[in-house]
Amino acid sequence: MTHLPGTHESYWIDTTPDTSHPELTTDLETDVAVVGGGIAGLCTAWELARAGLGVVVLEADRIAAGVTGYTTAKVSSLHTLVYDRLRSTRGPEGARLYARSQQEAVEHVAATVSELDIDCDLERGPAFTYVRDSAGTDALRAETWAAAEAGLPASYVQETGLPFPVAGAVRFEDQAQFHPRKYLLALAADLLAQGGRIHERTRVTGLREGMPCRVTTEGGATVSARDVVVATHYPVFDRSLLFAKLSPHRELVVAGRLPADRDPGGMYITQEENKRSIRTAPGPDGQRLLIITGETFLPGTADADEHFERLVDWTGRHFPGVEISYRWAAQDNDPTDTVACVGPLHPAAKHTYVATGFGGWGMSGGVMSGRLLSALIRGEKPEWAGLYDPWRPRDTVREGAGFLQHQATVGRHFIGDRLRTTHTDSVEDIPPGAGAVVRVGGRRCAVYRDEEGTAHGVSARCTHMGCLVSFNAGERAWECPCHGSRFAVDGEVIEGPANRPLPRRDV
Repeated sequence: MTHLPGTHESYWIDTTPDTSHPELTTDLETDVAVVGGGIAGLCTAWELARAGLGVVVLEADRIAAGVTGYTTAKVSSLHTLVYDRLRSTRGPEGARLYARSQQEAVEHVAATVSELDIDCDLERGPAFTYVRDSAGTDALRAETWAAAEAGLPASYVQETGLPFPVAGAVRFEDQAQFHPRKYLLALAADLLAQGGRIHERTRVTGLREGMPCRVTTEGGATVSARDVVVATHYPVFDRSLLFAKLSPHRELVVAGRLPADRDPGGMYITQEENKRSIRTAPGPDGQRLLIITGETFLPGTADADEHFERLVDWTGRHFPGVEISYRWAAQDNDPTDTVACVGPLHPAAKHTYVATGFGGWGMSGGVMSGRLLSALIRGEKPEWAGLYDPWRPRDTVREGAGFLQHQATVGRHFIGDRLRTTHTDSVEDIPPGAGAVVRVGGRRCAVYRDEEGTAHGVSARCTHMGCLVSFNAGERAWECPCHGSRFAVDGEVIEGPANRPLPRRDV
């Protein structure tokens, strides 16, 4: 196995205390049940509790420890090249509403930090989308114009604080970055002080809509609630049909100390070189922590170690002398039409809601979702509710390409993976520390051999919709390339939409 530098853990997780909220073991009633304890779920629950409603958060693992715990933690309305595209697909008003909702989320974080006196390393500064290839500057100029028209503090520049030249960049003033776990654990504490409840290690497996709605947990407990919010990153209930509109991707993060006098002074991102995102955070001894993100790939299609090597090498070439101390991976869902899906769970829903599809911008998107969903549940309708409505009208001519491309990818894996001959003939061919899909007794099994040589077999069919999983050797996990479900080597769910483990197989 490849030897990589640094601790294989998120800096945000490593520098905050573990949480230990009780598992739900008895039935209960509440005003609102929030399924999922990431930034979207916790922000929604906190907003509702502050409005005087009874709220229960149900988290399958630990709060702020899933996708939210592995983010790069930029809170920004600069989302690469979104505004020029929105102007084309949603019109100038759609771009304006997106801009206002996202920038309002940035300001809301700053106001909340001040109100609750949260020590979460909040910093304000500029954000940049840059290109090094001059062929991309026309797109940047168009983005600058569209963002400024939408009311954002955008300008086109050719000089940045990066240690290498750029051909051009879009610059947004007064954006934010923070320590997401510190921020959310403070919200969770205030939520509890407001009378809310948090239950961890409580996986929700069922939802019955009605008056009231009822959610059931893996342990058999039931929560009755007037309203239910599904904020599980990827929706765990297929009745929403949003799996047809969401495309999962994984990307990697490395971090290491950087002398303060080498800080590039801002938040940077480019889609070149298979994406690079660059920022710093307060570090020990007056230094900064350099955080580099990139190497995007579809779950189940790549070995993370190979991509980590590329990211480490890129960091060393552009920031020489930085010793990598942390590395981790994150997963996001891209909506096929650019805009997150926040609103009713399905077209007929009256008391069930969803928040998903943040496309890598979950910090501002999660805060925006909390504001939007809490307003909808309280009978209000913000002006941008229609923009984010999961069942909004779509411009099929301009946006159809993304939808068709996603469906083609899913179809290729759902059908093609079944037709493909496995590269490993038998369980005996799998070396220690590796995994492969092999045929055992006429059916495909996902088999992992541990370092002691013992083989562990589970079903190779994802329990979400039946696609075949693949082994990610770098993270030692089974991953579904169709919708992004991830499983431990023993089949237990790491990340949804699947909410049932892979059944064990005798190999």
